[in-house]
Amino acid sequence: MAYPDDLLVPGEQIVMHKHPHWKMLVLPVLALLLVIGIGSFLAALVRNQSWAPWAWIALAVVGLVLVVWLTVKPVVRWRTTHFVVTTRRVLVREGLVSRHGIDIPMSRINSVQFRHTVIERLLGCGTLVIESASDEPLEFSDIPGVERVHALLYQEVADDH
Repeated sequence: MAYPDDLLVPGEQIVMHKHPHWKMLVLPVLALLLVIGIGSFLAALVRNQSWAPWAWIALAVVGLVLVVWLTVKPVVRWRTTHFVVTTRRVLVREGLVSRHGIDIPMSRINSVQFRHTVIERLLGCGTLVIESASDEPLEFSDIPGVERVHALLYQEVADDH
């Protein structure tokens, strides 16, 4: 079974499954380009030096560490973050090695709201606010198509009651 199908209970069906909006990947991609650009520039600067091979190894190691930290880690975080609406609940899961998540039964949801800034509206994403029987509302940011998700979730909550 594929993820998140293996999280479902008998009779439960996935209504929607999304990852965070792609805007989360803009800075990691820019960081990758910057690391490659600066590394290439520095490698070209030292090419005529007698110690150039050692400098290139050092630049490669530093570059690799920066790429893993600034690009690979955020991309893996994006890819392993799931926002799932089923016929019975809302599931949010994050993480690859150490995972954490939350499940909100449809019957416990009191209200669903969304908000987005002008930029988020242009990009087609926003923050979804779910108020349940818990003390404070839960906010999920960078939800793609937040207005459609809001309408879909409202429909599922109305069908559940």
